[in-house]
Amino acid sequence: MTGATKGIGLEIVKQLVDRGLTVYLGGRDAERGEKAAADTGARFLQLDVTDPASIQRAAASLDRLDVLVNNAGITGGKLNAPGEADLTTIREAFETNVFGVIAVTEALLPLLRASGHGRIVNVSSSVGSLAGMAAGTSPPSLAYVPSKTALNAVTALYAKVEPGLRVNAACPGHCATDLNGHSGHRTAAQGAATPVMLATLDDDGPTGGFFDDEGTVAW
Repeated sequence: MTGATKGIGLEIVKQLVDRGLTVYLGGRDAERGEKAAADTGARFLQLDVTDPASIQRAAASLDRLDVLVNNAGITGGKLNAPGEADLTTIREAFETNVFGVIAVTEALLPLLRASGHGRIVNVSSSVGSLAGMAAGTSPPSLAYVPSKTALNAVTALYAKVEPGLRVNAACPGHCATDLNGHSGHRTAAQGAATPVMLATLDDDGPTGGFFDDEGTVAW
């Protein structure tokens, strides 16, 4: 999985290892990643989702993959409210949150198809819900918010064209992590619950959906 050296990603790793899965903990920082892998019983995989060469090396090092969890994500730094847009930070957010997901997924699709039980979980956010935006519940960010909306669209499209896989988006909720300066009211362990549930779906489980702890989230 990507973005797995800390926060929600690390908690997803812990919970999947506890369920008996062999987990490849992906991250950019080798020192932090090796330590996290040793602490959790996972295997470290150097992976920068914005670096094509890194993605290809990671994919080439695997001979089997049943589950891909795309967790790596950034906020884009500034709020980037309409009228105050910084295109540089908006592009950075999309590079990681959208293009990085597509690049990693494309590289690993052959292994997921060969699995016979392939699962893709994209860690999204309810702030990307168009219904939520219409209701005024999403922050006015032109970086993070639309990047999660785009990620939801990516999820739906892969689910449609890959009927042999279970492909879903997960909202972990507002968790206290480095991403938000630890301002969230939920723990990273609580945030990991829905992604873990989707990663371990039965073969007749849902696909092409958007879920949180309470059930289905409106697109």
